[in-house]
Amino acid sequence: MPGGQEPGPSVKDDELYEKLRDEGNSKEKSARIANASANQSRSTTGRKGGESGSYEDWTVDDLRERARELDIEGRSSMTKDELVDALRNH
Repeated sequence: MPGGQEPGPSVKDDELYEKLRDEGNSKEKSARIANASANQSRSTTGRKGGESGSYEDWTVDDLRERARELDIEGRSSMTKDELVDALRNH
């Protein structure tokens, strides 16, 4: 690690943590992923997660609400395709 610092006793997979940090991930995200991988096989960790569906399946009102939550400007005049693009690139 840069500066000789260890990630701390709460990180269960130091090697994966370091790789994730080198890729530019935050300390919190790196620790969360490293710990999840240490608790189960790495192949199942990537498949774990929610099922929110594709933005294409959302209504325009739902897309605008999500854009509002993310403070995306100009959302009220955007088309559905523009909202989807803005949310994906936010």
